[in-house]
Amino acid sequence: MKAEATNKPVASVSLDLDNLWSYMKTRGDEGWRKRPTYIPTFVPLILDALDELDIKITFFLVGADATVEQNRPFLRRLVDAGHEIGNHTFEHEVWLHTYDQDRLNDELGRAESAIADATGQMPKGFRGPGFSWSPLLLETLIERGYLFDASTLPTFIGPLARWYYFRNTDFDDEQSSQRDTLFGPLSEGLRPNGPYLWTRGNGEKLLEIPVTTMPIFRTPFHLSYLLFLSKASPLVMTAYLRTALTLCRLARVGPSLLLHPLDLLSGEDAPELRFFPGMDLPPARKRELFMKALKEITGRFDVVPMNEHARRTLERKNLTQRPLINPSSGS
Repeated sequence: MKAEATNKPVASVSLDLDNLWSYMKTRGDEGWRKRPTYIPTFVPLILDALDELDIKITFFLVGADATVEQNRPFLRRLVDAGHEIGNHTFEHEVWLHTYDQDRLNDELGRAESAIADATGQMPKGFRGPGFSWSPLLLETLIERGYLFDASTLPTFIGPLARWYYFRNTDFDDEQSSQRDTLFGPLSEGLRPNGPYLWTRGNGEKLLEIPVTTMPIFRTPFHLSYLLFLSKASPLVMTAYLRTALTLCRLARVGPSLLLHPLDLLSGEDAPELRFFPGMDLPPARKRELFMKALKEITGRFDVVPMNEHARRTLERKNLTQRPLINPSSGS
């Protein structure tokens, strides 16, 4: 930790290492079954940027990627560089909330084993694909000893983001049903924006660290949205981010900023994903915007990996608590 950062409020940065095949799978592109990967291209790019920023972050890894020999040396480089690893499931299915208990345990366990084998680090934090979660998932995370969950996105614009993502797809009824909560329903905007505790009837607890949205307005400011705004004007992007961070300071919310590989990769790196915001930007310009956004947050907050963010949060008194309804008993 940098000495000059110790008096700043805490924040964390994480990156969901969603691979090319996982985006294709979510959009119903059968080419995903060949498991195309851009991890060997992306990891050197992100490590170079984070080294220049002098910060450590949390990477949420997909277990299936950790079993592919081509990817494994690059995933290990993340840990060797001092970064932290989280669990992003084994198969990256955005319908995770439909899984039963046995399937959840199998999905989490397979991911844990693959990730630990590839990186040497057992994940203590979890994020569901596409912000998919359920009370049963949270129960399962508690039983498996997780420190925190980070699957919620407290925004009202989830349905709009879902429409944008799927606007040029043609799903059948089953495929549509599987994906009908991607990015969350409208009601997600009513959830707490800062960290809080899920509590079970037996006293067990799980810390929730939401992907932070702008206080009051509940609009997202993770980097994909910022790049979308930059198409209108980089000045708009910067003003929007500064407003969000200022409101976080005023609301005493330690933000948790989310990154994705497409925040640095270009359309040439993943032509199948040219529809995604910012994929038409030149690589050098995209990196410039990426660095500018991260420097805004590091200038205002003490940026740490999510495990450290969780530990500091758990030291606070009077954390908000929300009861976790047991899905099997209804109580």
